[in-house]
Amino acid sequence: MNQQTGKYIIVAGLVIVLVGFIVFFFHNSLKWIGRLPGDIRIEGKNSKIYFPWVTMIVLSIILTILINVIRKFF
Repeated sequence: MNQQTGKYIIVAGLVIVLVGFIVFFFHNSLKWIGRLPGDIRIEGKNSKIYFPWVTMIVLSIILTILINVIRKFF
């Protein structure tokens, strides 16, 4: 392992702590995640099919922006 790997591990740990903090304190405000227009939800008598593709696209865009900002500073 080199110094660059250590930086990535530290950043990953900080991101995990930040996400945990947000989920712990703002869980009531995050109910929209997985319920955006365009998410597919099919519920039958014995089964449920759930595919949150719009939520995945939005989270992917947000994570891409965050990763690019972090990479600029490291």
